[in-house]
Amino acid sequence: MPVISTFFGIYVRRYFANHSPPHIHVEYQGHEALVAIADGALMDGELPRRALALVRQWCLDHRQSLEQNWTKAQALQPLSRIPGADHD
Repeated sequence: MPVISTFFGIYVRRYFANHSPPHIHVEYQGHEALVAIADGALMDGELPRRALALVRQWCLDHRQSLEQNWTKAQALQPLSRIPGADHD
């Protein structure tokens, strides 16, 4: 599962050919969650409140890039790296 972004110790990953609705997999300090691309809502799992707020805003800021990566992943194409909230 490729890492598409990292910021503040948060790892954002995408599976290829994954189930809908469009989402990302997020890992932070032993916590794991599925987060919706559309609005950054927590779909499954858990994240500390501050980490979830950062991921939610990051999703809103990069929604177009995330949706493009979702389309690429569904077609089993290479994914693009997306800058993190810390502008990596």
